[in-house]
Amino acid sequence: MKDFKTHECLLLSAQEKINQIAAVADMLPESIIIHKVSDWTVIWMSQRGLDYLNAPLEEITSLTAEQYHTRYFNPVDAEDYVPKIAGLMAENDDDKIVTFFQQVRYSKAGTWSWFMSSIKILARDDDGNPILTLTIAIPIDAMHHMTIKAGRLLEENNFLRSNFHLYTKLGKRERDVLKLMALGKSSSETAENLFISQHTVETHRKNIRQKLSTNSYYELCEYARAFDLV
Repeated sequence: MKDFKTHECLLLSAQEKINQIAAVADMLPESIIIHKVSDWTVIWMSQRGLDYLNAPLEEITSLTAEQYHTRYFNPVDAEDYVPKIAGLMAENDDDKIVTFFQQVRYSKAGTWSWFMSSIKILARDDDGNPILTLTIAIPIDAMHHMTIKAGRLLEENNFLRSNFHLYTKLGKRERDVLKLMALGKSSSETAENLFISQHTVETHRKNIRQKLSTNSYYELCEYARAFDLV
C-alpha cells in the first residue's frame, strides 16, 4: 500500500509540473517536450511541437522511445547527444543543461530540418532520482548560417569517431607536421618552423600518409580540423 501511495504521489507531482508548463507553453517560441526517464517515452508535448510533427498528443505518447526516435530523428545525430544526456543523468544536477543539435523529419518522405535542443532534469522521486526531463527545441532557419555550421560540426564529429583509431597512431611531432601541412606550409617552411631538417619533415609526411591510409590533401586537412589541429 505504501508503494502504491508513493507512486500516486509521484504521478500527481509529475502532472503538476506538466500543468505549470502547459499553462505558458503556447506563449513560448519553441517546442516543449517532457520525457519519462524510466523508458524515455514522451508523456507530454506542447502544441507547437505537435504541429511540427503533424501528430496528436495521443499518438506521440503511445510510441515507444525507439519508435519515436526512428520515426522523427536522424540516428547519426544521436551518436553525439545521447552520451551527453547520459552524462546529465549521471551528474544528477538540477542546474545542469545539455544543448545539442538534432535533425528532425516530419514525414518519411520529408527532408531533415535542423533544431537546437536543450534538456534538463524536471522532476525527481523521493530518493532524488530523475523521473522526468524537460526539453525545448528551436527550429533553425534553413537559410541561417547555423544550419551550415551544425552540419559541418556533425560531419567532423562523425569523421573523428570513424578515424580516431588511425589518428592515435600519430606521434606528437607527426601531428605538428600534419598541422602545418593543413595550413599549406611547404616542407622547407615546416622544417624552419619546427627546427628540424627538411629530410626529417619529408619522412614525417610519408609516415603520416601511411598511418592515416591516405594521400589526399583534403583528407589530411579533415584530420587536422576534426582533431582541432587547426
